[in-house]
Amino acid sequence: MRILLLTHAFNGLAQRLFVALREAGHAVSVELDIADAVTEEAVALWNPDVVLAPYLKRRIPESVWSQRLCLVVHPGPPGDRGPSALDWALLQGRREGGVTVLQAVHEFDAGPVWAWRPFAVPEGITKAGLYRRGVCEAAVPAVMEALARVVPGSPHAGPPAAGAAGAPVPAADAGWRLLVTREQRAIDWVQHGSEEMLRRIRSADSHPGAVAELFGEFCRVYDAHPSTPTTRARVSALAWAAPGTALARRGPALLVRTRDGAVWIGHVRREGPALVRAPGHTLGHDPGQEGMPRANTPAAVKLPATRAFAAEAAGLPELAVPLLREACNSDAGCAGGLEGEWDAEQDTEWDELRYEERGPAGARVGWLAFDFAGGALSERQAARLAAALHEVRARPTQVLVLAGSRDFFCNGIHLHEIEAAQALVGDSAAEASMRCIEAMDDLCLALLQTTDRLTVSAVRGNAGAGGCFLALAADEVWLREGVVLNPHYRNMGNLYGSEYWTYLLPRRVGLAAAQALMRERLPMGARAALAAGLADAVLPPPSRNEPLEDSPMSAAAHLAPACPHGAFESAAWARALALAVAPDLKDRVAAKAAQRAADEAREPLAAYRAEELAQMRRNFFGFDPSYHVARHHFVHRKPHARTPAQIALHRGRGSRPGSDAAGVGQPPDAAHSRR
Repeated sequence: MRILLLTHAFNGLAQRLFVALREAGHAVSVELDIADAVTEEAVALWNPDVVLAPYLKRRIPESVWSQRLCLVVHPGPPGDRGPSALDWALLQGRREGGVTVLQAVHEFDAGPVWAWRPFAVPEGITKAGLYRRGVCEAAVPAVMEALARVVPGSPHAGPPAAGAAGAPVPAADAGWRLLVTREQRAIDWVQHGSEEMLRRIRSADSHPGAVAELFGEFCRVYDAHPSTPTTRARVSALAWAAPGTALARRGPALLVRTRDGAVWIGHVRREGPALVRAPGHTLGHDPGQEGMPRANTPAAVKLPATRAFAAEAAGLPELAVPLLREACNSDAGCAGGLEGEWDAEQDTEWDELRYEERGPAGARVGWLAFDFAGGALSERQAARLAAALHEVRARPTQVLVLAGSRDFFCNGIHLHEIEAAQALVGDSAAEASMRCIEAMDDLCLALLQTTDRLTVSAVRGNAGAGGCFLALAADEVWLREGVVLNPHYRNMGNLYGSEYWTYLLPRRVGLAAAQALMRERLPMGARAALAAGLADAVLPPPSRNEPLEDSPMSAAAHLAPACPHGAFESAAWARALALAVAPDLKDRVAAKAAQRAADEAREPLAAYRAEELAQMRRNFFGFDPSYHVARHHFVHRKPHARTPAQIALHRGRGSRPGSDAAGVGQPPDAAHSRR
């Protein structure tokens, strides 16, 4: 059937449904929800059987929902209404959530329910993580069930009647829930304990952030993690520091004293000087200056806490943890190495990187996991991951797995840090962009030059732009079922791209397919990526009766898997260990090394890199500001002015002259003319 996806933004859920619906044989076009007249025009042009709304911030116009079947995907169980369903679920500590597909009517979230799916809410998950792992996983089968009830041309065909067998029953506490306010999740370091703080911060992560005071300023705080007693014991200042005091640093994060311990705060957005609070004043509730950007400074962006408060963090002690926890002791001198003994408790200590080995001697697998908030890599993070890769290459392993986080594998360069560079004396967004892409290239090169063992990219979260090509730098790519890839760059202001894509992509899929992927700029599901040659395996999701990772073992068997990543990791470990004992392993490694040497003789990797970076330099420093405008709009969450032509099929593709140029003045064919 013909489906119009009406959405505020083409976000992860919208992309997941776009992929799934097209794979199911539906004709799908997308319209971003910009204005009523634009929506009406899109409906008239596409003439859909169903308007499907996975993510909205406004009502669908009555002129549309009264004439067409409009189904809304609501991230709450039947009966739940309001704009903060996931926020309230986390704030109130609920262990179950749901996705409801309901019909649009005059009132928000009040129409007939066509289908729904429950999911578990794992302990310690953030709102963004729950959206990606819970809502996106449950929404696909719920939408498919709802569409199966649709009879084209009749808007009243499918929802089960209230009270009928199989009809959803609203929970006793169902009803309209107001938007969670700033005050309701503000952090008070004196009044709130660590668990309460973590719950509030996670309910607002990744947007809008919880309000807290750090170094005398109001901030939005994100990316919070608990600390362990061992780490707290290493901080002598803990005994006397007041709640709210920053005690130490680790990577992007600050360790901040709480009433009953300490928490790691990974990211913040500075909002301005704190006001002197009168008695009875509540942090986070001030209609005046509180929360406003400083005068004469660029709008604040979300940054690693140690970057946002660089001067303050510089004087704090670094509490590093070893890459391989079980192979190091807790003395400060071993923090960067791989030798010695390590307290078992520290295996639960948070860090961006973690390394593990399994298997017998001669058939060992190394698993290098990285978890960078938001999925993008800054210059520091790319350099740190490259250094870790060099370090673990000295280990006696036969297979090395590079594993991204549960939410993302990698999304390329860190646009927030690049945007912030504009405010630094002697720096610029263009220079920061160039440094970041060079660091990403160094990381990809380190993986490409690992020729003495087999390498695997374990992609358990979505990947885009340079993150896709980082994955392709490994010998094999294994995808989790449900992952969405965006193996292209140009949606970010016509970027040409680097990360050796002009070498990696054609060798995987062929020249014509590589050109088509870059030209079409569409999201791709795991199965399509496998068929195209971008992946070597798709590991299936867990059964519905399988216990969920990080969730209570008592979770009901009927719950949809909100966190299927544990099954993926188990399957990936099993596959990697089997690879390490395969009888043809040595032959494969030798053939891989020989192929790399032959490719290098034909055209060095340095030549591919130089050509790509020359194009990127034109993007960053040239006359065309498209990249800088697109980056600014992305970082500051500015709404779209139009729907991109490649997804708005009802408006005709390629309607703007020159809109399909691969880079600044160069079509995609020219980019590969020498390959």
